[in-house]
Order: sequence, then structure tokens, then C-alpha cells
Amino acid sequence: MLLKNHLIEVFKQASLENNFLLKENVVLKWVHRFGIDSLNDLLIHSSLQKENQREEENQEQISLINEMHEENQEQISLIDEVHEENQEQIKLELSKTFENNEETKWESDELETASNNEISYKNQKSNNINQFTETPKLPLPYIKNLRKWINNDKKAS
Repeated sequence: MLLKNHLIEVFKQASLENNFLLKENVVLKWVHRFGIDSLNDLLIHSSLQKENQREEENQEQISLINEMHEENQEQISLIDEVHEENQEQIKLELSKTFENNEETKWESDELETASNNEISYKNQKSNNINQFTETPKLPLPYIKNLRKWINNDKKAS
């Protein structure tokens, strides 16, 4: 049994290293010692060991993937926390900006009201002045009396 186990281990190692000469050598020794009918035992044992090794490698990869997934989840949770903090800061800034806008709007409304009052006061004042400065125009006399009116006007001056 020791020789079989040893040959199986050597065959497996040669398969991993892709050493075809060593694999051929092991197969020749196996066939010479145990017969061609038992060659399947060597191949089955080596393939089973390969499958076991692949399963172990797969399990290792799965565990690595799970660890990476956990790390990613932690990073995502940290990013979410930072995002929430940023949202709160943005809300505070917006409320401050809104308050400043309201104050500015209130001040501008006051200035606009004052300027409107000043403009309306000036308009009323100019209207009053216009009422006093306008003199009614006298109507022209009839054409037939126009010459008399012009002559009378010349004599009067």
C-alpha cells in the first residue's frame, strides 16, 4: 500500500506542475507493478484528489469573497453615514440661505415702498405745479373778425 500511495502522490504533484515526463514515468511504474487493469485506480484517486483540492480552493475563494463583501458592506454603511451628515449640513445651509433671502426681500420691499412713496409724492407735487402753471388758451375770433382783432391788438400794444 505504501507504494500505491506514494505513486498517487507523485502523480498528483506531477499533474499540478504539468510535468508530463514524470506523469508518464509514474504510469509506467504503476502498470509494471500493479497491471494495466488497475490503472483506473491511479487516475480515479488523482482525479478525486484534484476534485477535493478544487473544492478546497473554491471554499477559500468563497470565504475571501464573503470577507470582501463584509468589508464592502462596512464601507457602504460609512458612506451612508457621511451622506446623511452631508444632507443635514445642506439642510442647515439652505435654511440659513432662506432666512437671509427673506431678510433681504423684506429690506428690498421696504426700500421699494419708500421709493414708490417718494415717486408718487413727486408726481403729486408736479401735478399740483402743472395745475397752477397752465393758463387756459383763449379761443380765436371768427375769421371775419380776425382782421379787426389783429388791428385792435396792434393798436393796444
